[in-house]
Order: sequence, then C-alpha cells, then structure tokens
Amino acid sequence: MTIDLGGRIALITGASGELGRVMARTLAGCGADVAIHYHAAASRAAKLREEIQAMGRRACAVQADVTRKPEVERLRAEVVRQLGAPDIIVTNAVIQYTWTSVLEQDASDYRSQFESCTLHNVFMTQVFVPAMMEKKWGRVIGINTECSLQCTPTQSAYAAAKRGMDGVLRVLAREVGGHGVTVNQVAPGWMVSETRPAEGRPESYREKVPLQRFGHDQDIANAVAFLASDLAGFITGAFLPVAGGNVMVGI
Repeated sequence: MTIDLGGRIALITGASGELGRVMARTLAGCGADVAIHYHAAASRAAKLREEIQAMGRRACAVQADVTRKPEVERLRAEVVRQLGAPDIIVTNAVIQYTWTSVLEQDASDYRSQFESCTLHNVFMTQVFVPAMMEKKWGRVIGINTECSLQCTPTQSAYAAAKRGMDGVLRVLAREVGGHGVTVNQVAPGWMVSETRPAEGRPESYREKVPLQRFGHDQDIANAVAFLASDLAGFITGAFLPVAGGNVMVGI
C-alpha cells in the first residue's frame, strides 16, 4: 500500500516555514505538484520550489497575506495560472507573537491570532473549496496544535484562535462532505525540525510524552500525506493529535 498523489495539486500556506517545508517535500514525493505560499521568506520559498522541481514535480512560490481575503483571491489566481486549481489545501501559516498571561496579553495579539488561525481558514475555504466541490474531490487539512487541548498558562491567544479554527473546520466538514470534500486537522506537539533540534528542549516536556521522545517534522508531514490521499477518503471532521500521546482527544 502506497500513498499516491499523482495528478493532484497541493497548496500549503506557510510552506517556507519549519513544518511547511517538509510537508511540501513529502507531498511532492507522493506525486503531487506543489504551490508554496509564503508571506516574507521569499528566498526560502524559492529554494524549496527548486528542490521540488528537481524531484520532477511542478512547483510555484506565491507571496500573499492569508489574513486578507483579496490577497487569498490573488493567491488562487496565481496558483491556477501556474499549476491549476488545487485539489488539496493545507492551512499551516500562523503569526508568531510573545506569549504571556491573559492578564497581560495585549488585545492586538488576540486579533492577530484570530486573523491568522480562524479567518485564514475561512478565507482559504471560501476561495478554494468551491472548485473542489465542482470536481467532487478535495482535501482541506488544517494544522492545529496540541495547545488547543492543553489550555496551559500563557497560551490563551493561540489556543483561543486555534479553537476558533477547529469550530470552522468541523462545521465545514458537515457542509461539504456531500460534495466529495474531506476536512480534517492535524495537531502537532512540540516538534523537532531542521533548525530546531532536540538539544536545548526541556526534558520535562519529553518526560510527559507517553512515547518518551520528541516528534519530528516528518511525523506531521506523514499524517498530512495520509489525509490528503484516497486512503483517507472516508475520514472527515477528524482532529488528529500527532504528539506522541501528550494530548488525547476525548470521546
């Protein structure tokens, strides 16, 4: 059994980032052509595009602010021009900010998180999902976080916005399922990536994880590739923690 995404077009927001780069390479390795969205990291996006093209896949890199609907519409127009309409969208981009307590967190941080987590998903689905519905096949994969379930001190703006994202995508799963479009979420734990090694990470975190190790960026990419494939054709509305058991969804 293999994951075959041949003939599919995937768009990943925040694809030049830590997790996004490995998702892009992995989907390309499964046969998909890949649209690389970036906000500011033009050089990293260009390098990633060259890597994917060297794998024999088509690729493009497009800049956009995914917290603004006109920008998302421009993103779609450019991706369609270069590759075609995406069959798979992975909503991975998020604005970084400094975490502090609810009593001290500035209101602007709640706004930025709502825009980059919740509205980002609203705009991406409004702009890209109609074409999937017409084709009777599509995949929406949101990158959520284990923080949505932890509600740990200092996480309020991030957790609130990701919970908003969760609500949007669960409703969307019910609305578009009859059109052959699945909607799922992957929730990473504290992952090791190319520029963020395990060294220096607190042992207190690893010790709490039932699998007794840190996860890797490839673990997230593997889950995304599975959910993007026909192997997951009867899975929708799922919230899948990829966190070594550090969080577990209740029933």
